Amino acid sequence: MGIITVARGSYSYGQEIAEKVAKKLGYDCISREVILEASELFNIPEIKLVQAFEDAPSILDRFVQGKKKYIAYTRAVLLQYLAKGNVVYHGFAGHFFIEGISHVLKILITADIEKRVDLVMERDGISRKEACRLIGKIDSERRRWCKTLYGIDPWNPTLYDLTFHIGRIGVEDAVDTICRMSRLEQFQITPESEKAIHDLVITAKVEKFLLDARPKVDIHVDNKFVYLKLSNPLTETSEIVCRMGEIMTKIPDISGIEVIQ
Repeated sequence: MGIITVARGSYSYGQEIAEKVAKKLGYDCISREVILEASELFNIPEIKLVQAFEDAPSILDRFVQGKKKYIAYTRAVLLQYLAKGNVVYHGFAGHFFIEGISHVLKILITADIEKRVDLVMERDGISRKEACRLIGKIDSERRRWCKTLYGIDPWNPTLYDLTFHIGRIGVEDAVDTICRMSRLEQFQITPESEKAIHDLVITAKVEKFLLDARPKVDIHVDNKFVYLKLSNPLTETSEIVCRMGEIMTKIPDISGIEVIQ
């Protein structure tokens, strides 16, 4: 039931490492599949979901919840994949969505800028100057995205259990080390961490229903029971009241729901 998330800079060998780790451990390896399933499930163009993760939110986006809505949809799908266990997820922001789950092994992959530039030039057939500009743009957007939505720097090594800088350390070295780390006792599932991830899956599902609801609500799930804490007094005509029945009907995993004021 292991879970490994691989965050990576663009063109930093992260995908290659994730795929090799998954193959060596016999795990599933997922990335773009999450976006595709979320696109089909919620009838949202794939490009909108991709842009929600690649483009830093503007001030307007923060008010109209544009990107947050698409991110919430994707998060709900990703968590269902991860809850099954024995999976490696590589991509941006996966470790944010599963914060607090003790058996998740969180990896960050970076690489020498020259290696990244050479890789972009080879893959995209562009000049060195264009490759440097592209990498700089992607890195800048990702940093702004994380700071806007989560208030943190995605390249902060303290967010991860292990950070690899691909240069003197090669791809195969990183793969072998990650596989060994994944077998350590602290990254094995426990009854408590299993409960926590399943509660997190339910939280993400409920969040989709209440993203644009008023008044604003904080969601807490404990042992499949949902607690909604409101910022303002609740009325009988509140959107929250109207949606509680729909939540219970459409999310069968829930054992109950209660409003806390």
